[in-house]
Amino acid sequence: MARLRRDVASEGRAIYRHWQPSLERTAFAAGALNLAHYLALRRRDLRPLQRDLMRHGLSSLGRLEGRVLATLDAVGGTLETLAGRAPAEGLGWPPAPRRFFRGEAGLRRNATELFGPPPEAREGRILVTLPSEAADEPALMRDLVRRGMDLVRINCAHDDAGLWSRMAANARAAGAAEGRQIRVLMDIAGPKIRTGAVRLPSDERRLQPGDTLVLRPGPPLQEGPGQGFEAECVPAAILDRMAPGTAVAINDGKITAQVEALLPGGAALLRILRTKPGGAPLRPEKGLNLPGTDLGLDPLTPKDLKDLDTVVSLADMVGYSFVQDAADVARLQAELAHRRPADWRRIGIVAKIETLRAVRNLPDILVQAAGRQPFGVMIARGDLAVEIGFARLAEIQEEMLWLCEAAHVPVIWATQVLETLVKSGLPTRGEMTDAAMAARAECVMLNKGPHVGEAVEALDGLLRRMAGHQSKKTPHLRALQSWKSVGGAAVPQA
Repeated sequence: MARLRRDVASEGRAIYRHWQPSLERTAFAAGALNLAHYLALRRRDLRPLQRDLMRHGLSSLGRLEGRVLATLDAVGGTLETLAGRAPAEGLGWPPAPRRFFRGEAGLRRNATELFGPPPEAREGRILVTLPSEAADEPALMRDLVRRGMDLVRINCAHDDAGLWSRMAANARAAGAAEGRQIRVLMDIAGPKIRTGAVRLPSDERRLQPGDTLVLRPGPPLQEGPGQGFEAECVPAAILDRMAPGTAVAINDGKITAQVEALLPGGAALLRILRTKPGGAPLRPEKGLNLPGTDLGLDPLTPKDLKDLDTVVSLADMVGYSFVQDAADVARLQAELAHRRPADWRRIGIVAKIETLRAVRNLPDILVQAAGRQPFGVMIARGDLAVEIGFARLAEIQEEMLWLCEAAHVPVIWATQVLETLVKSGLPTRGEMTDAAMAARAECVMLNKGPHVGEAVEALDGLLRRMAGHQSKKTPHLRALQSWKSVGGAAVPQA
């Protein structure tokens, strides 16, 4: 333990020194240093040590994300005492409560700075994506606020500046009427990689495994019937990033394929690997993903730059799609500084982590963003699942939660939360469990739908109940009331 503590402190300090030029915001210094220590610690396989510590009734180090050195000091000091020796001078054993729980306080403070204060009796906030009608129906906003909504999301891929302005005004007015502050997150669209015009075989059948599909830089060639499946790739520059063996997913992963060959004229021949039973339709305006491929796209499109002119005057937070690395964050920060030079650091950034490259670069993204302004991470589970594979999604979203907790950075749990309830009015069993797991994030996002008010109310109750059971990875052992008798005998109640 002494050696582990020494090495983690030394390696963490080296990582932190590398980051220091990016740390213009002193409030993030403690989070950055703890993140550096966490990265140093997690380079090691600690499982044998964990089991040894458990046998002695000590912490197994499994919940130290927010307080790495403080936990190592507490365990090390206890071991010294058990061995009959005084804890090392300066160790601070046991750690003072303020030092030991400083990470929790920092995360709570950062979440409040970004999302606003939580409602009474729950820590997790509820974020709702607004439909277009929210611009002209103030009653809809009031209803959502009364049911428990804390923040709104405006998707700048839809509608226009006039509607966004009315949505934001209605949200803030509804909050004021209920004595609450409703923050506004505006999501800039980012590059859209999709199919353009498509061409089907003469029998208009569906794509099946084994079929071929030609992706072209322009509209499909019109050469008469029976020519097979073809689709335009938008933007065409994506085709330059393809090579034989490149993986391609279409329509949120409903169709998976692999590049078999590059064709004259910049086209690519794909072999279909998987669809649902019965095949899948090929349609225009469906998303294209190239998992593991660096697409070389600017995350800020000309539309995004134009939209930012409006966003900086309306939003408390900017949602950043398709962010890949720290340089992308710096690019957005420069644009914010250009539009609001006096106070651009007051605008929060929410980075949507939706690719494997973004996951791998997450530590540097955290430092570049939170080192300058309020910052949060959105786990965008839709595109992320397509990019890394559905089998790894649960594992990666856990690792992202751990990393952000180590940096004291708040997280938004997003994509299809209570989706069936939002759309149909009745949840599935699985999505209620998923929503309960979402309570470990500082904010949970619901998509728009006809029953979103009911979903807000259900999520509000669920988050309040889960707050009594768990905080992040730590269970709260409050008294359970589900079993009041055992073997017919009453159990004494506290």
